[in-house]
Amino acid sequence: MSEKSSSSSSDEDVDPESGQPLELGGVLSKWTNYIHGWQDRWVVLKNNTLSYYKSEDEREYGCRGSLCLSKAVITPHEFDECRFDVSVNDSVWYLRAEDPEHRLQWIESIELHKAESGYGSETSLRRHGSMLSLTSAASALSSTSTSSFKKGHRLREKLAEMETFRDILCRQVDTLQKYFDSCADAVSKDEFQRDRVEDDDDDFPTSARPDSEYNHNNNGSKEKLFSPASPKGINGIDFKGEAITFKATTAGILSTLSHCIELMTKREDSWQKRLDKELEKRRKVEDAYKSAVNELKKKSHYGGPDYEEGPNSLINEEEFFDAVEAALDRQDKIEEQCQSEKVRKPRLTLASPSDAYSTIGTHRFANKVEETVQNHMAYSIQEEGRGANWQLVAEEGAMKVYRREVEENGIVLDPLKATHAVKGVTGHEVCHYFWDTAVRLDWETTVENFHVVEKLSDNAVIVYQTHKTVWPVAQRDVLFLSVIRMIPPRNESEPDTWIVCNISVEHDDVPLTNRCVRAKLNVAMICQTLVSPPEGDKEISRDNISCRVSYVANVNPGGWFPASILRPVAKREYPKFLKRFSSYVQEKTAGKPILF
Repeated sequence: MSEKSSSSSSDEDVDPESGQPLELGGVLSKWTNYIHGWQDRWVVLKNNTLSYYKSEDEREYGCRGSLCLSKAVITPHEFDECRFDVSVNDSVWYLRAEDPEHRLQWIESIELHKAESGYGSETSLRRHGSMLSLTSAASALSSTSTSSFKKGHRLREKLAEMETFRDILCRQVDTLQKYFDSCADAVSKDEFQRDRVEDDDDDFPTSARPDSEYNHNNNGSKEKLFSPASPKGINGIDFKGEAITFKATTAGILSTLSHCIELMTKREDSWQKRLDKELEKRRKVEDAYKSAVNELKKKSHYGGPDYEEGPNSLINEEEFFDAVEAALDRQDKIEEQCQSEKVRKPRLTLASPSDAYSTIGTHRFANKVEETVQNHMAYSIQEEGRGANWQLVAEEGAMKVYRREVEENGIVLDPLKATHAVKGVTGHEVCHYFWDTAVRLDWETTVENFHVVEKLSDNAVIVYQTHKTVWPVAQRDVLFLSVIRMIPPRNESEPDTWIVCNISVEHDDVPLTNRCVRAKLNVAMICQTLVSPPEGDKEISRDNISCRVSYVANVNPGGWFPASILRPVAKREYPKFLKRFSSYVQEKTAGKPILF
């Protein structure tokens, strides 16, 4: 895939006058649907819009689709280095560039257009920005529901009561502290005066004092009398009342604390119930989501290439197998309808002389062909599925299918071998119809289209063919050299042997593409003609001949494919192919001269 860009996509590539990014255009592969897969489209990035056309020449007819990049999300693919996705809400474009460098170029250009689109750029703030006014903010605040405040009203009341009790308690403590301080001062003053009087009596013993200042004891002695101290403020304090008030205040505090704890417990219970309800809602939503995903997976199609084959496919192996099997069943039904409605016109094909098929050839692949033919002749017919860890996987009448399980780097490369006996046909006829490209589409139902790339000789051609898409499997194509050869018998007792070899090659005219996965193959059909002598002098008829077929297939699918899916599909399809092809040869040769 080639890609052309009308401008670079670096951050510096902007119009110096308008400050806007320049236009970018080029060819990208766009995922269309699971039938057509990736298709080349002309994509244009201009004025914050991503548009695509079928081709550059059809731009004048209008675009086929467009996306506004203001709120677009660009996601580079995690595993595919050339792919990136552009999504806006529910609309997703899956795009592939020619290489990682071009992908980076497109992503940077799209991000640049998005940044200048009016969302987040400096110019966008100048064009579209408007600050919220204080009036609108205040009105928004005033319109807020007060239900959230009412829920905590009772708790706030109790906290206010706690504040009041605290103030009262503080005042009571201050009052009691003043009382205790006054009492302490009075005691100190009384002791000080007592000491002074005693000192005065010692200094002036003869001074006369009125008797009223003394207290006469029973023993005739006199004791100095002092007036009781009366500190200022003590007489105004009701100590008992203050104590009762202090006790009541403390009880009120404890009661209010208990009420606060009760309210907080109720609040916690309320929040726990709300949490439980939210968790239940979330569980129901998750169950509904899982159910919707499961229902979506049951459908026969998905929206994007992430559900195609691959080790990172979002579809599991069981659903993958169901989808492949359903697609193959649909193809079988379509083929049966076509066969019932279609009347095949007899196509006359002239076989070349057998000596032309017995030569090795002089083309550039002659040595490779000869080596392949000798390998197949040495092992395929001799072993016939026995030994070398071959497993019998299918048997129906004279037909047997063997398999040897081989995996390399996670890719299934199981060699398959089948033996079959077809009555009424010769080995030459079977190989001729298997090799002749003129009749291939008559019996090959899996091929979408093919063409002969190069004719190397009368018995060797290079063929390119694409196979039908079986979703979710990616479409495959093959480029192979097809050769038909007659193997001369080494003695009179050996039967006539014909072989057709199809081996993968490379050709400059058919490069790899992003649309298909290139498969590799090494297939051989070896046919031997067995003749039973006719009675008397009768000529040999088709009742006296049969063909022993040995079919060997070594196929590399070209990419990851689940072994649990590929092996059952191969077990199902190979016997069907042999029966269909052998019936076709019998039908085409019925009533015609025998071609030995």
